[in-house]
Amino acid sequence: MEELEQGLLMQPWAWLQLAENSLLAKAYITKQGYALLVSDLQEVWHEQVDASVVSQRAKELNKRLTAPPEAFLCHLDELLRPLLKDIVCPGKATFSCERVAEALILQVRSELSGLPFCWTFHCILASPSLVSQHLIRPLMGMSLALQCQVKELATLLCMKDLEIQDYQESGATLSRDRLKTEPFEENSFLEQFMVEKLPEACSVGDGRPFVTNLQNLYMAVTRQEVQVRQKHQDAGDPQTSSSASAQGTDNQLLNQPEEPVSSAPSLPVPDKEPTGTSGPVKRPQLSKVKRKKLRGLFS
Repeated sequence: MEELEQGLLMQPWAWLQLAENSLLAKAYITKQGYALLVSDLQEVWHEQVDASVVSQRAKELNKRLTAPPEAFLCHLDELLRPLLKDIVCPGKATFSCERVAEALILQVRSELSGLPFCWTFHCILASPSLVSQHLIRPLMGMSLALQCQVKELATLLCMKDLEIQDYQESGATLSRDRLKTEPFEENSFLEQFMVEKLPEACSVGDGRPFVTNLQNLYMAVTRQEVQVRQKHQDAGDPQTSSSASAQGTDNQLLNQPEEPVSSAPSLPVPDKEPTGTSGPVKRPQLSKVKRKKLRGLFS
């Protein structure tokens, strides 16, 4: 089942609105079975079954239909894919969900070969290790990556200030006063951000902003986690083996997801921020095109 487990890990989250229920969900389906993860931001539910369970459940729910489990799995994939990708397919399927004790029951109804088709996903509460693997660790990795990105952008802004200072010391002035900016001060910027922007920026809501804006980074982080774990395993690192989850998701990656994962840009940590106390500052070298564009702002 390693293919299902690791395939699910590398899938993006989708935002669902089923009646009054706002949910985050991800799924991975192959010919061998499927894995499904659902959360309402309060709890996380999970179901993972193989082809034998699919075959048995299909007989119980669809007595008039006779087909191999691969056919049912293929049909489920066709039904879930538009839902998770927010693609409107009028009349193709209807979805509903309800809580039964600590479980979440997700039901889908459609047609298969001209006959009514019904399927029920029985999702139980996910284990702490599964929640850590799909949410806690990726979100921590994303936070570190974004922090690194902020540091690099701050360094670039300081370098831009040095470019402008170089032009000013050469006697250039702005041709348009509205373009004038103050030198960038990272600490002041962060303090102002905490006071003015943080409440709106960290508004989680129903989870939709996370799904809309951060899935490329989420998939890049989970893929990096799998690659690092695989390298440790190839090197025989006992610490990595001992920290594996109960679901066995730390096994060697067997297959990539069906669709290619878009990776986020690499975010290297800047070696050192420029300061004015460590001696002469080396001026950045500008290309001819860049100098021409910048000089257009000055007279």
